Amino acid sequence: MADPSTSLPLTRASVAEARKLIEPFIHRTPVISSSSLSELASLPASGEGKAKPKLRLWFKCENFQKVGAFKARGAFHAIERLKKEPGWLEGGGRERGVVTHSSGNHAQALSLAARTNNIPAYIVMPTISAPPKIAATKGYGANVIFSGSTSTEREAVTAKVIEDTGARLVPPYDHPDIVLGQGTVGLEFQEQVELLIAEEAEKSGKPTTKKGLDAIITPCGGGGMLSGVALACEGTGIRVFGSEPSFQGGDDGKRGFESGSRITSVKTLTIADGLRTPVGAVPWSVIYERRLVSGLYAVTEEQIKSAMKLAYERLKVVIEPSSAVPLAVVLYDEGFRALVEREAGEEGWDVGVVFSGGNVELDKLGALFGGV
Repeated sequence: MADPSTSLPLTRASVAEARKLIEPFIHRTPVISSSSLSELASLPASGEGKAKPKLRLWFKCENFQKVGAFKARGAFHAIERLKKEPGWLEGGGRERGVVTHSSGNHAQALSLAARTNNIPAYIVMPTISAPPKIAATKGYGANVIFSGSTSTEREAVTAKVIEDTGARLVPPYDHPDIVLGQGTVGLEFQEQVELLIAEEAEKSGKPTTKKGLDAIITPCGGGGMLSGVALACEGTGIRVFGSEPSFQGGDDGKRGFESGSRITSVKTLTIADGLRTPVGAVPWSVIYERRLVSGLYAVTEEQIKSAMKLAYERLKVVIEPSSAVPLAVVLYDEGFRALVEREAGEEGWDVGVVFSGGNVELDKLGALFGGV
């Protein structure tokens, strides 16, 4: 990985620079809306005293990104920054390659970015990773090495690979170059919704005071995308929120945010497998220390599955469980919903929901949705 001291500062302007650097390598993913899901989100949950926020939902479909997930943004930015490091290409860095540890999406992303640049890639993956993600990673030409499921186990195997090969570490989230690359999601999202709202107003002939998003909510695992989107929204007035699974302590970001101390170890087997990691130090500096994130919320496994099922039925898009977590918060978390009702009032909020990826085991969907 490029020396963090050589990275651009963690600012909105740096996210814009990252966007220029990776533009030739990634897709500008679509933004879609759903009147039925917006109406559903604006209804109170069953029971008295439940919040009734006015919500208009927009979905950023990173499930249509290269490798099927937003991780391509950070991986390509990391490689492009590494190539700019003095002496890396000429001094044998390309031949020694790059290494990372990932449950699947960053694994695929780095494998593709490395192959695009003719760089060897070594990917440490938990043995419980989804078979399609393992197969895709190998399909991009990476050398896959298996490990245990916890971040500690992954990091130990990764350290051995570095010792044996001299490969450069490209971490999945805890580095400024990764954060800035992932933040490009936020810049695109803002621009696309502004354009869509303007087009709607022009077609209807009705003037509107709405100019764009009021808030964006993303999944939070290591925090790379959440912190990057927060940087992309800094100074815009757009509120940024994170979402996590609560199962087996998977809500480390929320608990750390509320206690004021980052939690450095997580051991959860939540169905949201992309969110099984603790928030990294670099993302934490943006999320909490700089207060660029307004809050984090957590949802249950059943709520995740219910939101995922709604996305399949109403939007007709394939998303993985991690992608469904922010939608679950918007639909079911009373804390978030009450906040919107209180602060948005009758005007309501336009809320951007990031679908982080779509790499799901299709043959297990039936069992996943059983009883939902």
